[in-house]
Amino acid sequence: MNHKVYILAIASFVVGTVELILGGILDLIASSFQVSIAKAGYLISIFSLVYAISAPVLLNITAKFERKKVYLWALFIFLLSNIVALASTGYSMLMVSRILAAMSGSFIIVLSTTMASRLVKPEYQGRALGIVFMGISASLVLGIPIGIFIGNAFGWREVFILIALLTAIIMVIVAISMERLEPAPVVPIKQQLNALRNTKMLSIHIATFFVLAGHLTLYAYFTPFLQETFGLSSGMVTLVYGIFGLAAVAGGGFGGVLSDKLGAPTAVIGIIGAFFLSMVALPFAVKLPFILFLIVMTVWSALSWAVSPAQNNLIIQSAKDNPDVLISTNVAISHLGIAAGSYVGGIIINGHSSLFNGWVGSILVLLGLLATVIAVTRPSISTNSIQSK
Repeated sequence: MNHKVYILAIASFVVGTVELILGGILDLIASSFQVSIAKAGYLISIFSLVYAISAPVLLNITAKFERKKVYLWALFIFLLSNIVALASTGYSMLMVSRILAAMSGSFIIVLSTTMASRLVKPEYQGRALGIVFMGISASLVLGIPIGIFIGNAFGWREVFILIALLTAIIMVIVAISMERLEPAPVVPIKQQLNALRNTKMLSIHIATFFVLAGHLTLYAYFTPFLQETFGLSSGMVTLVYGIFGLAAVAGGGFGGVLSDKLGAPTAVIGIIGAFFLSMVALPFAVKLPFILFLIVMTVWSALSWAVSPAQNNLIIQSAKDNPDVLISTNVAISHLGIAAGSYVGGIIINGHSSLFNGWVGSILVLLGLLATVIAVTRPSISTNSIQSK
C-alpha cells in the first residue's frame, strides 16, 4: 500500500472533525456571540448545505489543473477558514468561516478519495478508499469529544487553532512527499450530465440517498432511542457512542478490503444487504440483554461505514474515464440523504416510539438495496457510451 494514502486519510480526518466538532461547543459559541443555541446550530446546517453542492462545482472548475497543486490550494483555503473562525468578532464572520470550510472541506474529501485510488494498483483501490474513509470515520469518534474537551478547558477559539495547526502540518507533508498527479482527461459538462442520467450511475446515487436516509432516520435520534429503550444515563450514552465510533472506523477499512477481495459489485450488495438486516434487528435487540444489544449495534455501526468505500470503488470501476465528478455528486447525494433521514426521523419520533425510527429506516435501506441490485446488473459506462446518449 502506498504510504501517501495515509496522508490523504489524515487530511480527511481533520476535515471530518471540523464538520462534526461544533456539535460539542454550540453552547460556548452561543454564549460568546449572545445568540440562541438554535441560531448557533445554523452553523452546522449551512456547513452541510454548502458541503453538498460545492465539490461538483469545484471539480469542474479545476478539472484541467494538476491534482497536487489543487489539493494544496484546497488545504490553504481550509486553513484560512479556521483562521477566520478563531479571529471571528461576530456571528456573521464565523458563518463565513463555516462556508469556506465546507467548500474546501468537501473538495478535499473528494480529491482524497480520487487521488487515493490513483496512487495504488487497481487491485488495491478498494483498500485505499477504505483507509481514507477510516480517517473520516475516526473523526466521528474524536470530533465532538475533542471539541468538548478543548472548548471547556481553554475556549472554543482554541479548537480552531488546533485544526489550523494540523492543516498547516498536512500542507507541508503533502508539499514535500506527494508527487505531481496529472488530472484525468476532461469530460465536458454535457457528457457529465449524460453520465448522471446513465441507469447504472443514477441507481448508485439513488442507493446512496436511501441508505444514508435510512441510517440517519435512526442514528440522528439514537440518544432518545437508547434512553427510551434502556433508560441509559448521559454517561452511558457517551460510552455507547464511543463504541459506535470505534466500530465505524473498523467498518471503513473492512469495506475497502472486502471490495478488493470480492469485487466492488458483490461487496456493495453484501454490505448493504447485511446493513439492512442489522437495522431490522436493532428494534428487536432492545429485548435482549444489553451486552447482546451492543453486539448488534456494533455490527450496524461497522456496516454503516463499510458502504462508502465499496460504493466509491464501484463508481471508479464503472466510470474509469473520469470518476471524479461522479464521486463528488455521490458525496452531495449522501448529504441530501442525511438531511432527508434526519427530517423523516424527526417526524416519526414526534408522534411515535423511537422504535419506529428503526423500522422506517430499514424500509429506506431496503429501497437502497434494490437500487444497488439494479446498478450492479447494468453495464459500466465509458466516454464513448456517454457521447452516444
